[in-house]
Amino acid sequence: MKKHSLKATKRDDLGRKVKKLRKSGQIPATVYGKNIKSVSIAVPADTFAKTYGEAGETGLIELSIDGSVRPVLVHHVQKDPVTWAILHIEFHQVDLKEKVHADVPLELTGESPAVTEKRGVLLTILDEVEVEALPTDLVDKIEVDVSGLMEVNQEVKIGDLKIPAGLTVLSDATLTVVKIGSLITKEAEAEAAAEAAKAAEAAAAEVPPVAEGEAPVEKPKEEAKEDLPAGKAGKKE
Repeated sequence: MKKHSLKATKRDDLGRKVKKLRKSGQIPATVYGKNIKSVSIAVPADTFAKTYGEAGETGLIELSIDGSVRPVLVHHVQKDPVTWAILHIEFHQVDLKEKVHADVPLELTGESPAVTEKRGVLLTILDEVEVEALPTDLVDKIEVDVSGLMEVNQEVKIGDLKIPAGLTVLSDATLTVVKIGSLITKEAEAEAAAEAAKAAEAAAAEVPPVAEGEAPVEKPKEEAKEDLPAGKAGKKE
């Protein structure tokens, strides 16, 4: 695995004073770890951005603090919700002989025949898996080969992945990573719309239209048996 290096300096600026630090092109950060005292540091913003882009959260970084080198992983990066500028970094100092847990990104490789031949669409369900490994065995990605997905509903599960040596996957092996879903064509959409229109017309035809201001026609409850002469209605013979 490629090693990355980054230089840092200890800092005394805490609280609101870190705003001045950020304006000078530095990012406030903290280093913590098992059985070590946390250290407040500052790292150059431009250098960190490049290193973080290459290492991510699974790449081992040799962090030099005033001449002392510490093996660390980037544990958390806090960003401004509006500008996305990095506000603070947490580095986790690790023991190279002790295993750690990490989320490794998944990267799709190959082309699915079901997609290229327009029989389906590729659905990405998971984009990372949790693993356990020594810091030196961690990888920056795990590849997911989709070239074997030829039909709708075919899928790749975590248990199907080729895991690099030294890694133990902690995520459920039965979880789906990618799947081929049904492809809805424009023709299918048009046909469905036409069927819906026909059904609506048939439903409307069952109810007779009523003119505006006119009461609905009601069926007579009972037909008169015989018309009586005027003036004799209700009288007995």
